Amino acid sequence: MELSRKLFTAVLLVMLLLLSAEVGPVAVAEARTCQSQSHRFRGPCLRRSNCANVCRTEGFPGGRCRGFRRRCFCTTHCH
Repeated sequence: MELSRKLFTAVLLVMLLLLSAEVGPVAVAEARTCQSQSHRFRGPCLRRSNCANVCRTEGFPGGRCRGFRRRCFCTTHCH
């Protein structure tokens, strides 16, 4: 009797959690950022603003320095 009551309570709790997750507020999906190594940037990438400016000339909205070798990677929103 005690085991069935605990099981019923656990099942009821799980069902309530699942229902509240479906009815709850809708989460906004965050856009992923895609990266591509810059073709025009030369030398080590020391300032993000320099990298971003070069990437804008390549048609990207921005860029950032990455990695041990400090390469410039252009960023854009993935589709």
